[in-house]
Amino acid sequence: MKTNSLDFDAQALREKILDLAMRGKLVKQDPNDESASVLLEKIKAEKAELVKEKKIKKSKPLPEITDDEKPFDIPDSWEWVRLGWIGTLKNGKTPKKEDISDQGSYPYFKVKDMNNNQVYMNNIENFVNEKYINQLMPKDTIIFPKNGGAVLTAKKRILIQDSLVDLNTGGIIPNSNISFKYLFYLFRNLNIKDYVKGSAVPTIDSKKLRETVVPLPPLEEQSRIAAKIAQLFALLRKVESSAQQYAKLQTLLKSKVLDLAMRGKLVKQDPNDEPASVLLEKIKAEKEQLIKEKKIKKSKPLPPISDEEKPFDIPDSWEWVRLGEILKPESHKKPSIDFTYIDIASVDNKINKVIAPTKIVIGKDKVASRARQILDKNDILFSVVRPYLKNIAMVPDTKQLQIGSTGFYVLKPFKLINRQYIFYLVLSNYVIQSMTKKMKGDNSPSIRKGDLQNFIVPLPSLPEQSRIVNKITQLFFLLSEEKSST
Repeated sequence: MKTNSLDFDAQALREKILDLAMRGKLVKQDPNDESASVLLEKIKAEKAELVKEKKIKKSKPLPEITDDEKPFDIPDSWEWVRLGWIGTLKNGKTPKKEDISDQGSYPYFKVKDMNNNQVYMNNIENFVNEKYINQLMPKDTIIFPKNGGAVLTAKKRILIQDSLVDLNTGGIIPNSNISFKYLFYLFRNLNIKDYVKGSAVPTIDSKKLRETVVPLPPLEEQSRIAAKIAQLFALLRKVESSAQQYAKLQTLLKSKVLDLAMRGKLVKQDPNDEPASVLLEKIKAEKEQLIKEKKIKKSKPLPPISDEEKPFDIPDSWEWVRLGEILKPESHKKPSIDFTYIDIASVDNKINKVIAPTKIVIGKDKVASRARQILDKNDILFSVVRPYLKNIAMVPDTKQLQIGSTGFYVLKPFKLINRQYIFYLVLSNYVIQSMTKKMKGDNSPSIRKGDLQNFIVPLPSLPEQSRIVNKITQLFFLLSEEKSST
């Protein structure tokens, strides 16, 4: 099967795997398995015995399940159960500070410790002693954030030994006739947001969680399901790692392509090309004509370029120029008609394209105070504020007038300049890294437009600009395609 790239939604695939598992469609049913109805009778008998031995307290009976509560069909050997029938919900206990140390009999975990662990809680920093033995959660308990903002992270972890967890952590202790691994994946499949109450301080609604209806397979099938999910998730992690490495390699190679292009090493020079010095003279003439026609204002001359400023060698037919020398002034105007507004957040810095401009109707929408730069098709937007420095894009073609935020410096090259060449130029590490060094300001670091105007860039002849653009476009296309066979 042919695919275009290594990009894929791993999280969506995980959710699909869990969904199939909970519907009995991930592994085959085995007619020799003891049915879940028999398993439920064993669980009831075990609970009754524990109550009789006073090891647990008799809990309030959970309501019977109605047909309306069953969200989908499950295999005949399965049963719909309430979560509280197969697991016991328990709250954590925060110990006194003086009882916490870096060694002891039992691990002590806070909510934040879930960040330092993956599925199993094996990275331990704090311990407590026997004083808290009655508040411990047993090995194989699935723990989760129960109170506070961390609730919405929906983290679930498994204890590998009897442990104490803090008051903001809850746990679900699996019945001895339930596979803790299956319960972990079942619990992971629940949308935790459905059980949250409170907005200022989110809290898990334990009653609602306990009464939620979940599918229960036979015990043997629970183990098969958990093993299959673990296998598939491990494969997904490998693919994710490969995709990340591929993405890094893509970025590195694209940077190298741009670097070679800006040094005149990507395509051959043609001795028949008019040198860039002649191109510069033509641009000066074009600028003077536009000033004469009062289409642009006369600007202050930029300083000449010294040899010390030139960062690397370029071909003899090229010229070093200040960026401001080859750009028209920006156009500023208050919009008076319906328009498309492009702000910094409209630019996706991974693909360097405008993805979500805002359509604004005068009189119905409040016009952003900074929406005053008139944009033309193929103008280049260069962000001058952090953290959006790499938000660089060309203005797309739309029927509406386009207005940009002042968070951009708008690059409008003269007609004799290939705009796509300037676009690739400002995407290069040479420009990005140089501009990063020029950022100033503590609270909102930004680049002064004067720094960008005075920045020196390499300029080839117009035909070579076109050859460079074609080559970069070709190579970027190849780098963005995953080569695969059927």
